[in-house]
Amino acid sequence: MSRFARERRVIFWEEPEFVAGQAVSLRITPCRETGVIVATPMLPEGLPEDERDANLKTLLNGLLNGEEGPVIRWYYTPMMLPFSRHIDSVTTVYDCMDELANFRFAPPELLPLESELFDAADLVFTGGYSLYEAKRERHSSVHAFPSSVDRAHFMKAREHRADPVDQASIPGPRLGFYGVIDERMDLDLIAAIADARPQWSIVMLGPVVKIDPADLPRRANIHYLGGKQYDELPDYLGGWDAALMPFAINESTKFISPTKTPEYLAGGKPVVSTPITDVIRHYGDMDAVTIAADAEAFVAGCEKAIALSRKGDGWLREVDAKLAHLSWDTTHARMAACVAQAVGSRPTAPSIIASHKHDYYDYLIVGAGFAGATLAERLASQHDAKVLVVDKRPHIAGNAYDRPDEAGILIHQYGPHIFHTNSDEIFAYLSQFTAWRPYEHRVLAQVRDKLVPIPINRTTLNALFDLDLRTEEEAADYLASRAEPVDTIVTSEDVVISAVGRELYELFFQGYTRKQWGIDPSDLDKAVTARIPTRTNTDDRYFGDKHQAMPADGFTAMFANMLNHPNIDLMLGTDFKDIRKAVRADHIIYTGPVDEYFDFRFGKLPYRSLRFEHKVLDTAQHQPVAVVNYPDPDVPYTRITEYKHLTGQTHEKTSLTYEYPSAEGDPYYPIPRPENQALYKRYEALADATPGVTFVGRLATYRYYNMDQVVGQALATFRRLDEKRKSLLASLAQEEDLDDQDKMIVAAE
Repeated sequence: MSRFARERRVIFWEEPEFVAGQAVSLRITPCRETGVIVATPMLPEGLPEDERDANLKTLLNGLLNGEEGPVIRWYYTPMMLPFSRHIDSVTTVYDCMDELANFRFAPPELLPLESELFDAADLVFTGGYSLYEAKRERHSSVHAFPSSVDRAHFMKAREHRADPVDQASIPGPRLGFYGVIDERMDLDLIAAIADARPQWSIVMLGPVVKIDPADLPRRANIHYLGGKQYDELPDYLGGWDAALMPFAINESTKFISPTKTPEYLAGGKPVVSTPITDVIRHYGDMDAVTIAADAEAFVAGCEKAIALSRKGDGWLREVDAKLAHLSWDTTHARMAACVAQAVGSRPTAPSIIASHKHDYYDYLIVGAGFAGATLAERLASQHDAKVLVVDKRPHIAGNAYDRPDEAGILIHQYGPHIFHTNSDEIFAYLSQFTAWRPYEHRVLAQVRDKLVPIPINRTTLNALFDLDLRTEEEAADYLASRAEPVDTIVTSEDVVISAVGRELYELFFQGYTRKQWGIDPSDLDKAVTARIPTRTNTDDRYFGDKHQAMPADGFTAMFANMLNHPNIDLMLGTDFKDIRKAVRADHIIYTGPVDEYFDFRFGKLPYRSLRFEHKVLDTAQHQPVAVVNYPDPDVPYTRITEYKHLTGQTHEKTSLTYEYPSAEGDPYYPIPRPENQALYKRYEALADATPGVTFVGRLATYRYYNMDQVVGQALATFRRLDEKRKSLLASLAQEEDLDDQDKMIVAAE
């Protein structure tokens, strides 16, 4: 909610506090650091249920009176519905973090209220995949958001120097737990650990709720230290040898996805857990996490964890790689995208303008894609510059944005993005923000009822023409025999026909190109098909680059790490035109459409667009490779992408994207024709003559770039800005030296 508070006014309505003799009132506590407004109803003890809800409704109406809309209702529990169901809202979110009906003393009205909330909600978020699987059939828009972590906060535990006073005298080794101590705790297991190893100290932090404190196991080596503030947790965690998750396996823990798992790991502590489904799903393959089903195995797991914690920090590399993508910024970005889509329009300008933190920025960067994010990160980290990044879309990562779909499979919202580069510099730069999953992209084409490799290679020729070409020389001779010489290669048609002949051109290129570009290849610049090689060997990889990989946790996670800097502010769902006069910045870096920046002064630059149709199928696999192309002009789409090939995910279902070229929509591909390039040159002249603005990226320079090329262009732009900065600083230093000399002359005179 603190991240949503950067973009809009957020009121967090807490459960009421009941105090004897208390007058009905509402305590308002603004959170200075985040901007969240915390509203706590204060009610007298003993109120009947109908009076309680009536008073809550009155307090809520009074609070919202005078608030400017639109309003988004966001529920963590259906129990808030009776006094708020009347509130007019543009979107309702049910953020279901637990299966509340399975908890002890759950009120009987909870289930019917939850059914009402499902009917009212536009979006349902779940606090993990197990809960998602339990809820996904109850609503058409359910999205899984497993626990995230504030890594920087909990990593303070790794620098532990001194224990809090109440923990300092507890002898080691220490095994700790923090959280609510309730019916989800396996109290017998805690007692068994304490009895099996009396030399160990078990530290339990947290309030005791819904169980009788008298039922807690009492041993000399079990220490109940009570509830602690969030800010204090790293201080306690740092003094433990291992962290415990001794959850009972019962109905109340069936769907939990404990946030403390990544928090403990971020703090540098090995974890021992009972077999919680989502812990096994996300962390069960790690050396630092032991899953134990009974007391004997749990004690053995604790011994392993204590030994691991004393081995040095080599094991933390796996931990840090696993946690690299777990950012509340990423979670917020994905949630915000869902909300924006549900609302159907971006927030109004007044609420957006109020969201940025500073009155002044060194740089205003328009666009949170590869160009904008790279420059924002470099300027913030290398120049200590204050940077505001603005993007019209409600998410970071531009066209590379990926997200879990309703099945929990990571998909690319705007079609497949496969990272490949020959540049060591670019690969090393991005490797600061992500681990990589090795991946070599392969594409098949559906031709004559066969799936054959594309780019065309020897396997393709043998399969299509029933040949037995065994060497590269034989394949080269065959292609040469079919090629039709072209005196001057000008168009895309010329490129292909001169290389492989008309039959292969018509089978693979003509129909596909007509669909993709809306133009026959004979009218397209040669650059369009020149990018696609033809091979005489059996190499079926689509790319031949030195570095071929996918961000291990997705592109959005990588971008979140790039933009996770205290000097970088984000304004998403924001049109540059709405804020350009409200934001003061020394310099603008613009990565949007160059013609749009100049209000289409010379007319619009032509682009081809795409429409994406995302589907989930009840099958583990749909096609043998990630992408299958459909060159047949009678097939309306150009390709189908199956994402599990890209991500390596294992799932009983699979997710696909059908790609339909379009003349309307977001700009994707500049159409390479001479008259379009001439029009761009007029805009380029305007851009070059515009002081205080740097134009970078695909849209700003009207060129089709691969992802690595955009990063390379952005890094080159940063180097130019860096040189200018160094030159300016040198000039200022020289002026200061001259001033000092003048002062010395005056003093001498």
